[in-house]
Amino acid sequence: MNSIAKSLLKSAKHGRAAWLRSRSDPSGKRHPRKLVLGIETSCDDTGAAVVDDTGCVLGEALHCQKEVHLQTGGIIPVVAQQLHRENIERVVKEALGASGVSIPDLTAVATTVKPGLALSLGVGLQYSLGLVSKYQKPFIPIHHMEAHALTVRLTHHLEFPFLVLLLSGGHCLLAVAQEVSDFLLLGQSIDIAPGDMLDKVVLLNVARRLSLRKHPECHSMAGGKAIEHLAQAGNRQQLVLRLPMQQYRNCDFSFSGLQNIVNNTITQKEKEEGIQEGEILSCVKDIAAAVQHAVAVHIMQRTYRAMLFCMKNSILSSKNATLVASGGVASNQYIRKGLQTLADVNGFAFLCPPPRLCTDNGVMIAWNGIERLRAGLGVLHSTEGIRYEPKAPLGIDISKRVAADSIKVPRLKKMQWLAS
Repeated sequence: MNSIAKSLLKSAKHGRAAWLRSRSDPSGKRHPRKLVLGIETSCDDTGAAVVDDTGCVLGEALHCQKEVHLQTGGIIPVVAQQLHRENIERVVKEALGASGVSIPDLTAVATTVKPGLALSLGVGLQYSLGLVSKYQKPFIPIHHMEAHALTVRLTHHLEFPFLVLLLSGGHCLLAVAQEVSDFLLLGQSIDIAPGDMLDKVVLLNVARRLSLRKHPECHSMAGGKAIEHLAQAGNRQQLVLRLPMQQYRNCDFSFSGLQNIVNNTITQKEKEEGIQEGEILSCVKDIAAAVQHAVAVHIMQRTYRAMLFCMKNSILSSKNATLVASGGVASNQYIRKGLQTLADVNGFAFLCPPPRLCTDNGVMIAWNGIERLRAGLGVLHSTEGIRYEPKAPLGIDISKRVAADSIKVPRLKKMQWLAS
């Protein structure tokens, strides 16, 4: 992170801290600060952080498994599990050491318990239960997607409610955050998530077919990052991809059909250029640009409908209309630019956590722990019977109500972003 980004994040933290202090006690009395250790192992990153109730990140550490999984062409759960086991104690100690906080000083331990890879979740939960048992600390089980949704409240002065778009390796959903742990689910992916396509499916079936691992600019990048990088120099108009779910007026997503279209397109281009699988197509940058654009427009169309639905049904008002985007795929700058334009056109404020807090990390888990601690929600003094859940819905599903409204979305091609 460059110096400007660090300065902005530091300012946001200080502003957030002052805001929280002003809300805490009208009498101005000081209270012992609450300290939460957050532990994240839902997929392939081992993260830990200590955050206090003013929103100050006291210490954090992260071990990324990307290099290992690049060699195997994707995440292998048993490999991810073993790497979590090897690194979790070190990562937690590094976060605690950087914070200057010892375990006895902690108010609670917060850990991701759902959703995610079962083997990965199990490592984090087992380690955390050992800590809370040894030091007799309260335990706060965390929903991974709730943590992504609320991360923005760590860095911005944002009140409930707000519309949130979560884009990650395993999830894609639209929801209204009404309060901590109170969400209305408007729509979600009916098959795979955009991150699954760009970072995994693209890596396995497209990036490998395009030989991105052999491309001099992309050899150390995962599929999604490589696609974003190459797309910057590509011409998306050289290839038109059919967008998913155009006939369905709901807020659900689908990316598997787009994946198949891309695979078929690559096969056709290979025949046209007379090359074998594994060789680099001359149009690789154009394909990357077209894929990225199709994903972005699909996301924008569903988000547009969610905005219109929320305004029509007075779930949000013009005074508090805010769109938040979070999750790993929300780090994609092309998608962010499109969402910013969409928000501007509809009179919504648009907020994103810093890119480093969009991907999986311990900070968002610790902050979600602080949010739940302040709200008095889900703080356990006994962990008997606690289990991890590989699959877990977020909030109350009202997607059928969204579909019943059958809101027509205006054409997006009029937006300046699409011509850029």
